[in-house]
Amino acid sequence: MLSFEQALNIVKEKLATADLRLGTEVVPLGEACGRVLAEEVVADRDYPPFHRSIRDGFAVRAEDVATPPVELRWRGEIRAGEHFTGTVGAGECVSIMTGAPLPAGADAVVMVEYAESQEDNVKIHRGVQTGENVVPQGSEARAGAPVLPRGRRLGAAELGLLATVGKWRVPVFVRPMVAILPTGDEVVPVEQRPEWFQIRNSNAISLSAQVVAAGGIPHCLEIAPDRPEALRRLIKEGLNADLLLLTGGVSVGRYDFVEQVLADLGAEFYFQSVALRPGKPLVFGRVAGKFFFGLPGNPVSTFVTFALFARPALAALGGADFEAPLFLRARIDKPFQQRTGLTAFLPARLDRSSGDPVVSLVGWQGSGDLVGAAVANCFLVVHPDQTNLTAGDWVDVMAKER
Repeated sequence: MLSFEQALNIVKEKLATADLRLGTEVVPLGEACGRVLAEEVVADRDYPPFHRSIRDGFAVRAEDVATPPVELRWRGEIRAGEHFTGTVGAGECVSIMTGAPLPAGADAVVMVEYAESQEDNVKIHRGVQTGENVVPQGSEARAGAPVLPRGRRLGAAELGLLATVGKWRVPVFVRPMVAILPTGDEVVPVEQRPEWFQIRNSNAISLSAQVVAAGGIPHCLEIAPDRPEALRRLIKEGLNADLLLLTGGVSVGRYDFVEQVLADLGAEFYFQSVALRPGKPLVFGRVAGKFFFGLPGNPVSTFVTFALFARPALAALGGADFEAPLFLRARIDKPFQQRTGLTAFLPARLDRSSGDPVVSLVGWQGSGDLVGAAVANCFLVVHPDQTNLTAGDWVDVMAKER
């Protein structure tokens, strides 16, 4: 059976070698949050475009204040958004505000706390080095230099940078369409009152939210019954999307037909189980030129396996880098033992209120327990070799998607 790391590498390799033929479009800057940049962006001018003061104070020549205290003749003031037309000569200074351009002749800024105004003179009580309290022109980026690469997912910082360089219309990759196909005779629509032996279609709802958060467009298909012909029809419909996600029907039960139907359609299977808890019966492959994941039917298993495998694949389908799960570190609060040989992803709570971050397992009843999973804000990651953890041991933690 494949380890978690081996299975993730297979997903990455298959996506990297596929001809994805990604479409692009141009959107207004205000609509670009969460989208993936389709072309490299370069600086339209030097940044900063001038030597910029980072303090309120006095623009001076460093050599003039080398042996404080000294008195300098005051020549005027520069506010942010203005500039000084003259030149600071020997024994002179100019008042300057944070963000204002350094005047010609000056090469440093003395902070206002270390100066004292005296009519037309200013007494400087502390010396400065050349370049002190100044950001040099072009030190952040030179005109024409790349500032954002193709394939970068755009968040708040990236949007601010695009605005800075005047990119008010942004070329982005088209968001991939993701077909979501829930399966099982026991599954009924959310709006329907279930019989005591039935469950509502929670997987399609949670997967839709995960797809949106990952930059895709979800398309929920009708629930597939446990009958091969109906399942075949809905799978073929789902293959009109860029990625197909199936939930349930991928185990070894008598009525688990997903893999059989996919095989009949000519699917190539890259793996059919992974050493995970929860999420062991996980299928990944390609059919009719489209990638698919057969996710386990239990809700927490579905949630975890999407986050681990389908989300990075969806990022690649949307033009971004393969965004592998990010693990943080924390100390476990209580001893924990396991001898399963699996990588476990267990609902937990991360507390960072004091000292080192501490992770605690939440009470849950297994991979079908969404009540317990909803209490969690992260997943404790326990690797196969971590058979006996003691309180205070450092462990991996995966943040829970919101």
